[in-house]
Amino acid sequence: FDNVPFAVIEEIPVFPGCEDVEKKETLNCFNDKMREHIISNFKYPEKAAKRNIQGRVNVTFIIDKEGNVVDVQTRGADPILQTEARRIFSLLPKMKPGFQKGKPVRVKYGMPLNFKLQQ
Repeated sequence: FDNVPFAVIEEIPVFPGCEDVEKKETLNCFNDKMREHIISNFKYPEKAAKRNIQGRVNVTFIIDKEGNVVDVQTRGADPILQTEARRIFSLLPKMKPGFQKGKPVRVKYGMPLNFKLQQ
């Protein structure tokens, strides 16, 4: 397996703090922790705010076989917003890796990040 998509992985990576949740709740816990991470690390880039730059950045990254977040890539919106999105996701903690057929595998994960100025 090269990179197993998050949607089809047998055992998704486990975000720190989700180790003791029931298996069926692992995805909800992962998503909640991801949201918390984004909110607590998000800083609207000053340059973007001054220029009224908003938009959606699509972020993809790999959770490798050791649980490290690697290869953070961004597409869309302004490069200033892409840089901030990369910074946020590069700060993600080490996780328990995903498993496919009993072996740890690289898991690809993607999500959009909306940058919207409050009026």
